[in-house]
Amino acid sequence: MTPEDAELTEQGWAAEGKGRILLIACGALAHEILALKRMNGWDHLDLQCLPAKLHLWPEKITAAVEAEVLARRADYDRLFVVYADCGTGGLLQAKCAELGVEMVAGPHCYSFFEGNDAFAAKAEAEFTAFYLTDFLVRQFEAFVWRPMGLDRHPELRDMYFGHYTKLVYQAQTDDPALSAQAEDCAHRLGLAYERRFTGYGDLATSLAAVAAGGGAA
Repeated sequence: MTPEDAELTEQGWAAEGKGRILLIACGALAHEILALKRMNGWDHLDLQCLPAKLHLWPEKITAAVEAEVLARRADYDRLFVVYADCGTGGLLQAKCAELGVEMVAGPHCYSFFEGNDAFAAKAEAEFTAFYLTDFLVRQFEAFVWRPMGLDRHPELRDMYFGHYTKLVYQAQTDDPALSAQAEDCAHRLGLAYERRFTGYGDLATSLAAVAAGGGAA
């Protein structure tokens, strides 16, 4: 079963109660994680997603992850947190260390999709880039347009995005319709458009290490 984006945004995704390892993840990563599970036959990995909309209030992420870890750790041999720092200012990493669970490395999903090393190497040259992933292209209205009030006050666009020069669509999949949608997002924000195919990046290597029984790569 494939979850709907609206459900992943508002409610998250419930684990099936199968497998030995539970992935506690952001709802924005559900499609990618489920695709990797199918491609690699990782049936021993179960997936629990918190609502993707937590990214609108990153100060709530650490407590939400902690609650999920405490509620589910007795049901699995191992837990792994599929969040990067995600605007928590290091608090999520500190809490995971306190709880004795590992998490994906990196500052945010844009970095680990690109590859943390590759993203860091481009950081100085791309500090005026605005990034979208597959999920965020599909949920552009819910995560960008409406929260910023641009649906009600489009005149605010240049105030918010005047210091950006381009929108970089980090494509996890080859989907012409999604690419066209991403280009339209760039046009609506008044930005140049660049499509960059990343695939699953460091997310794939991290989950492969977890599935094999090791630490995150």
